[in-house]
Amino acid sequence: MTREQVFKDLTEIFWDVFDDEDIELTDETTADDIEDWDSLEQINLVVACEKKFNVKFDMKEIQNLKNVGEMVDTILAKVG
Repeated sequence: MTREQVFKDLTEIFWDVFDDEDIELTDETTADDIEDWDSLEQINLVVACEKKFNVKFDMKEIQNLKNVGEMVDTILAKVG
């Protein structure tokens, strides 16, 4: 799986979770950039990513994510 494919799939997950197809993700996108991204939506994002990419995140990984780029890199590392 390529970085571009993960980014495309992740964008669709964000659109679904936040019900907003105007969201444009970049590597630097953070929770501060998306209005409704709170702790509950963080959980929804993680669950949706785990289902889509067939991976599991541990709490430490989730807490250490600083932006979408790091999320993409973590997913890529897990799907190998």
